[in-house]
Amino acid sequence: MTNTPHPDPHSPLGTSEGNVADLVDDTRAVLSPESGMFGRCVNFLGSIFAIGFLCSMSALIFEICMRHIFDAPTIWAHETTTFLCGMGFVFAGLFCASRNQHIRVVIIYDMVGRRTRRILDVIISLVCAASTGFFAFAAWLMVKRAAFTPDGRFRLETSGSAWNPPFPAILKIFMLVVMVALTIQFLILAYNYARKKLDMPADDAIARR
Repeated sequence: MTNTPHPDPHSPLGTSEGNVADLVDDTRAVLSPESGMFGRCVNFLGSIFAIGFLCSMSALIFEICMRHIFDAPTIWAHETTTFLCGMGFVFAGLFCASRNQHIRVVIIYDMVGRRTRRILDVIISLVCAASTGFFAFAAWLMVKRAAFTPDGRFRLETSGSAWNPPFPAILKIFMLVVMVALTIQFLILAYNYARKKLDMPADDAIARR
């Protein structure tokens, strides 16, 4: 399995200094150009959700201090931390898809040529779009129960704790938004992969002579 595509799958990793440098230096831009403007927007939003993890850590530190030093535990820190981390984890799927860094098995993918890989990219993107579309429909069924009463009135589902925030409903609505965004992103990827022009690889050019 891998989560970082390398530029030339046919060349074994670690056989040259350049490949070693690529493995060591992971600070280079990794946003796939096929993600388009939509992917760039998703990549920008990633920093905001990264800050959310820092906020959840701060809430935990605050709770530890209040509970064990001042003997005055809070009623909001635990649920807020869980909510922020949940939002970040849900968004992470969209973030990884836009950056083409999702975990995948590439045994067959790396054995074929560039043109076949482009066809596989289109097929994989379309299958993923169909899958996330079904997940979006399932998420909508959850949102209907979490955001509306049986008689149709809008009312967010709450946690049922002493603080009782509407975090469960907000998280389910956010999951629906992310699933729809994932479907759009995979369709954009499929379209851009299909229209992408490939230069003839050197080995193919030699074989055609």
